[in-house]
Amino acid sequence: MSPAKREELYRRLAEAMPEPKSELEYTTPFELLVAVVLSAQATDRSVNLATQKLFPVANTPARIAKLGVAGLEEYIRTIGLYRGKAKNVVKLSEIILAEHGGEVPRTREALEALPGVGRKTANVVLNVAFEELTLAVDTHVFRVANRTGLAPGKDPLEVETKLLKVTPKQYLRNAHHYLILHGRYTCIARKPLCGKCPIFAPCEFPEKKKIAAEMAAADAPKKSVLPKGRRV
Repeated sequence: MSPAKREELYRRLAEAMPEPKSELEYTTPFELLVAVVLSAQATDRSVNLATQKLFPVANTPARIAKLGVAGLEEYIRTIGLYRGKAKNVVKLSEIILAEHGGEVPRTREALEALPGVGRKTANVVLNVAFEELTLAVDTHVFRVANRTGLAPGKDPLEVETKLLKVTPKQYLRNAHHYLILHGRYTCIARKPLCGKCPIFAPCEFPEKKKIAAEMAAADAPKKSVLPKGRRV
């Protein structure tokens, strides 16, 4: 994809989403960190439902540590893999208390040293909580980057590296949100909604015209055919 097309792609996404933000509910960097750890292989909606009950009771490292694994499990058991996540969240809370003065660390190395925190989670926290120009690559971002031709890559790290290189600087702060939300609601996995896509023009997906035509045909009003001799 040419630089001009990339510029147009991001410009169109920015126009479609003037104020993009995470769909996880949080008010502090620590709440965001916990929510992102809990969101692994789970929907943001399921995490929000759990944290709406959890955070009023325990939303700091000290309170989570005091709650303990068994206590935390009671709040997050509706989330997939909740037992392992409870252990990780309690342990990372204890580490933040012991090694970081109770504050979420602001470096990738320190974040990735926490249990349950990988590169993607660290990038989300750095970008969303601390406004760093990082770009987290989840399944949605990976799909959009490859399908559109924006930044093709064989794995998330390759895609991340390419996106950081080719994304115009003025869009880098929100690029993660643009791409993840576009992938979640428009450029969906099974059959993208090409007929309603804001980046249809710059997108280089080979099947886009065919899918858009099929969508248009499906949305076209059907003509009523009455049997011979019948009147309305």
